[in-house]
Amino acid sequence: MELLLAWLSGILLALGTIALLVGALGLVRLPNLFSRIHAVGMMDTAGVAFITLGMLLHEGFSLISVKLAVVGIFLFFTSPIATHAVAQVAYKGGFSPLEQQPVGKTKVKAAKRKVAQKASRKKVGAAEKTGAKKAVVKKIANKILAGKKAATKTVTRTPAEKQKKAAVKKGAP
Repeated sequence: MELLLAWLSGILLALGTIALLVGALGLVRLPNLFSRIHAVGMMDTAGVAFITLGMLLHEGFSLISVKLAVVGIFLFFTSPIATHAVAQVAYKGGFSPLEQQPVGKTKVKAAKRKVAQKASRKKVGAAEKTGAKKAVVKKIANKILAGKKAATKTVTRTPAEKQKKAAVKKGAP
């Protein structure tokens, strides 16, 4: 009987290790954030469950097995909840499960570009609502995309108004 329990606990420990390795492989190989979270969350829970069951069989019924069962139950419930929380924050942060995410250093550049494009759309939309000319709207969009800080209020003046303002600055009537 002890030999059978030793074999079963060994098989369960091996299955748990394999599940954790498959989850780690999924973390490295899958294309986007949500696929990676799914792979790691599922395989992490399965791996911990198999390893905990293997240790329970190996230990037999004692205080240690009760502690292992409590830890296993705790991990069985908290791992999917933590995975869901991370996925929800990523989704609210702007990641889309349908778009292909770039890999490596380009990921940061793509995220910055996406934020800049959203900001430019908002400012261009605000400029269009105020009735600014198309040239001014293009100028705002180009400044934002070039990384320069665009003025929040753009005023177009005629040459006569520009001369009048220059004269006021100099102190002439």
